[in-house]
Amino acid sequence: MSLSPVTTDPVFTSDKADPAPGVTSICRVSPEPPCKLDLTESVTVDAIGLSPVTPMDKQYYDSESPSVLSARYRTQRTREKIQFATLCWFVYLEGWNDGSNGPLLPRIQKVYGVGYAVVSLIFICACVGFITGAVSNVILAEKLGFGKVMVLGSLCQVLAYCIESTGPPFPVFVFAYFINGIGIALQAVGYVARLKENAEAKMGVFMAVYGAGALSSPLVATQFSYLTHWNLHFLTCLGIAITNTIALIIVFRLKPQAECLSEIGIVDSDNNTSEHSHLRQICANKNVHLLAAFTLLYVGVEVTLGGWIVTYILDVRGGGPSSGYVSSGFFGGMQQRALVDFDLSSYPLGLMIGRVALLWLNAKIGERLALFIYAVLAIIFEFIVWFLPSLIGDAIVVCVIGVLLGPMYPIMVNHAGRILPHRILTGSIGWIAGVGQAGSAMVPFMVGAIAQTAGMKTLQPVVIGILGIMTGLWALVCYGSSSRRPN
Repeated sequence: MSLSPVTTDPVFTSDKADPAPGVTSICRVSPEPPCKLDLTESVTVDAIGLSPVTPMDKQYYDSESPSVLSARYRTQRTREKIQFATLCWFVYLEGWNDGSNGPLLPRIQKVYGVGYAVVSLIFICACVGFITGAVSNVILAEKLGFGKVMVLGSLCQVLAYCIESTGPPFPVFVFAYFINGIGIALQAVGYVARLKENAEAKMGVFMAVYGAGALSSPLVATQFSYLTHWNLHFLTCLGIAITNTIALIIVFRLKPQAECLSEIGIVDSDNNTSEHSHLRQICANKNVHLLAAFTLLYVGVEVTLGGWIVTYILDVRGGGPSSGYVSSGFFGGMQQRALVDFDLSSYPLGLMIGRVALLWLNAKIGERLALFIYAVLAIIFEFIVWFLPSLIGDAIVVCVIGVLLGPMYPIMVNHAGRILPHRILTGSIGWIAGVGQAGSAMVPFMVGAIAQTAGMKTLQPVVIGILGIMTGLWALVCYGSSSRRPN
């Protein structure tokens, strides 16, 4: 029997001659054909599961990618810097807001004729506003989108400062703090935690800008506190709030978070669940609540020292008219203009410096260990302020305490980014920050209520107790946590 001539397939190049025509089709549909087939040339699949790339597309991308990708990268980095600067301006306003309370509290008491407990109602109303805004932030961010919620929060601040600048009756003045609390909580920026390149450094700079705002505002508020129209200080807050609103509209353009992140080359994968699912997942996560409790106490201590330290210097240490600058020092620096008036700025400068200057130490020894060290040292220095009856010495030590407390908030946010699931990170940061802002109202009110009966000398022991509880919470939230962020 003679065989038919060997046929050659026009597509496949075979190592062996094909068999007779009767069995040719069987060979060609075999799962392992004896032919050389370069699959990489026919279909190329993108590594992140996008659309297939044909050989013609692949050749085009290979020839164009160096210049196109370089231009795209530069554009994304520029947009990221603009977004980051806009968010820094908001957090500057937040620091300005918190730093104003200390120098104005004695004047508010005098104008409205109220004591420590009653004037602390401004903190309580702010606390209710913060909690309301924190819960609303999780839900509204899914319904309205990131950009609209940010602008809504900034408009709440504009309204609050308009009311406060008129010097209204005390109940209306207190209600304005409630509105302001909602506005700040709605702008709680978990967005910064999504940035990838130099995330720790950016968070440190971000929170240092808060310290800069809290440093500069007491310098202005102290001057207004001795004027007849002391309430005009809130016009400076109003001006910053208006520019903040304009910047948010121009930069983020009321867009959802996914679109804003895509503009800087970050893919947002948080779009597959509803707002109710997000809220349930956040409520079910133990680490979220531990971090929120830690932040509540931390921000409470921060604002308590920055706010009541002026009254402490006046009533306990016998400070002069310029004692308001001690609050500025806690948030940003210490100035000593004269030994009589003690024009001191110790705590805010320390807070601002600590958030930047200690970045290298955090990276060297690890952020978890660093926070434990800072907390223990802060407790030791609080004992020094408590038992050292020296105005100059207290101001210097308060500056050091500001340096030690400064890095704690950025460390907390960075740690949240490592241990919390990626899909709920932004909402979780919003909730944690909102609860923390509630601490900025709750703890100062508690201190004021205690001081009403026992005197302002109780400030230091109360702060020491809160720092101890805060350190214990940090030990719980860090125990057994992974150093990598879960998917």
